[in-house]
Amino acid sequence: MLIARRVRECQVYCELVPHDAPWEKIAPLNPRGFILSGGPASVCDPGAPLPLSYIYESRLPVMGICYGMLAVAHHLGGDVARGAKHEYGHTILHLSAEDCPLFAGLPSSFPVWMSHGDQVMELPPGFRALAYSENSPFAVIGNDSTIYGLQFHPEVVHTADGKAIFQNFVLRVCGCKGNWTPANFISESVDKIKEQVGDGRVVCALSGGVDSAVAATLIDRAIGNKLTCIFINNGLLRRDEPERVLNTFKRNLKMDIVYIDAADRFLERLKGVTDPEQKRHSVGNEFIRIFEEEAAKLGKIDFLAQGTLYPDVIESTSPETKAAVKIKSHHNVGGLPAKMNFTLIEPLRHLFKDEVRQVGLALGLPEDMIWRQPFPGPGLSIRIIGEVTRERLEILRAADSILMNEIKNARLYRQLWQSFAILTDVKSVGVMGDYRTYGYLLAIRAITSEDAMTADWARLPHNLLARISDRIINEVPNVNRIVYDITSKPPATIEWE
Repeated sequence: MLIARRVRECQVYCELVPHDAPWEKIAPLNPRGFILSGGPASVCDPGAPLPLSYIYESRLPVMGICYGMLAVAHHLGGDVARGAKHEYGHTILHLSAEDCPLFAGLPSSFPVWMSHGDQVMELPPGFRALAYSENSPFAVIGNDSTIYGLQFHPEVVHTADGKAIFQNFVLRVCGCKGNWTPANFISESVDKIKEQVGDGRVVCALSGGVDSAVAATLIDRAIGNKLTCIFINNGLLRRDEPERVLNTFKRNLKMDIVYIDAADRFLERLKGVTDPEQKRHSVGNEFIRIFEEEAAKLGKIDFLAQGTLYPDVIESTSPETKAAVKIKSHHNVGGLPAKMNFTLIEPLRHLFKDEVRQVGLALGLPEDMIWRQPFPGPGLSIRIIGEVTRERLEILRAADSILMNEIKNARLYRQLWQSFAILTDVKSVGVMGDYRTYGYLLAIRAITSEDAMTADWARLPHNLLARISDRIINEVPNVNRIVYDITSKPPATIEWE
């Protein structure tokens, strides 16, 4: 995923597909080149995933990274073996060829990030060494057919000149134009939506976040009054959020919006449910049932539009990433029921969050909508460990409101990818006003990230954490202990459930 992001930062579209995707699926994309990613496998192992032969027969440029380089060397007749020395971490790359377009404009030596156990021991016919490191005589290889292999990882921030390498590959070697911009995406998306919808009608699920707002605005541009937006208050939103969302949408989105208060239905559906996957499926199923009911009132509705993003698809494991392990269902991807009366329309399905925000700005949406922190589709249900009840929701809403207020007052809201509270099912003994208490343990999580695929815990100032803790303990009943989550992703996910 990080490789795809680096390519897109060059304003060139890149899509992730499985290693064994047939040419019939690739050809309609009209590719200008291929990048073979790294991975944990070894080409020395039986059944190791290897790209299909059309990669090389297409005569399009190829850049294999780490495992991708080893796969290239193995497939084209080189010798790959488990290295005598593993190479992990920083090392210095030394260029041994001055004419390699991948390194145009770069110094003859620069730091890179290695992470490999296998090595190329003998080059495939027609290849030559283009760079070396202390432990890798063939750190970069290439041939005259613009097939390259890089033993290091140019996509990570530890490789300082990695962005320049991607620019050189996609612009110089592949000949891409670098014109994949928000404006072009909007134009292409509007055309695709018109073609997909035809004479049909669409309902769009509004959540209050930037994703559904951008999706709705794109669809509105394409089909106008054939779109009806539905905002469902599922009873799992933050304090005062239903009113705030409705006011924002009515003020900025000039389209038909239907408001439905279904809090009781969702809480009834979640009664007794403690498993996080079941929570997600319960929320997803109830959403679809309500949309089907409302669509019946509106007449014939053919499509359901959602603001699904690329990370949602990846974490829910889709056909595009079938080798991946399912991490969790997202209510608008893996959490949907198998049978429903709509065809899905997801114009943002292949975008990352930062790309969606750029599209939103290009569409003219207000900044407070654009920069709203991500909020999970199942809402506060997956920020309550254990059963979801009205009482526990009110506790979490009160604590979350204090947290967000303090984060915004500290002018940190835009610097954080997400910040939120989690109500655990653990209780602890405390003392308040000389009396024994037995209240909930509440966790605070604040993270920084570029795309939600990886994240780091935010180093919030200690005085801010103290103020948040003091206010929650003093202002929120039944909470007597606060902890701060200092786990990154991986190994943890952003949400606890």
